[in-house]
Amino acid sequence: MAFVSFLGRVLFASVFILSAWQEFDAFVAWFNEFGIDGGPAAKSLTPKFDIFTKHVSVQTGLQVPEVEIKYLVAAAIGVKALGSLLFILGSSLGAYLLLLHQAIATPLLYDFYNYDVDKKEFAQLFVKFTQSLALLGALLFFIGMKNSMPRRIKKKAPKSKTV
Repeated sequence: MAFVSFLGRVLFASVFILSAWQEFDAFVAWFNEFGIDGGPAAKSLTPKFDIFTKHVSVQTGLQVPEVEIKYLVAAAIGVKALGSLLFILGSSLGAYLLLLHQAIATPLLYDFYNYDVDKKEFAQLFVKFTQSLALLGALLFFIGMKNSMPRRIKKKAPKSKTV
């Protein structure tokens, strides 16, 4: 049973590992093309991040601090990679890191709410959003199961009675 659990964690974490690896390759290419304006990745993520910060400000009244997109991408790659490795090893910390990543990245990357229902982009982003919610739910399930399992308590050897 322990092997099946390990295999399940490896397969689940492979989604994050492969994604982090793909983003790392894009990140390296991005730094090579960085230039003055931040390169192509900054150009594609900046509008989504701006719209997201406006939504947060309007809905909550909180001001989101200014963040450079390149640091946001680097942090996302690092959290995904570290969280995946820790998750494979069965650590709750890894699950919490992946949970944090999913909670932040999902509404930012898959902003279906900015499109009309009739648009093609709406359907594509909504499917990816719901898939990310499923991953989020699986992480919550793992954390719940991990916390509900009783800890192993070492029993002390009984002392021999002397007469």
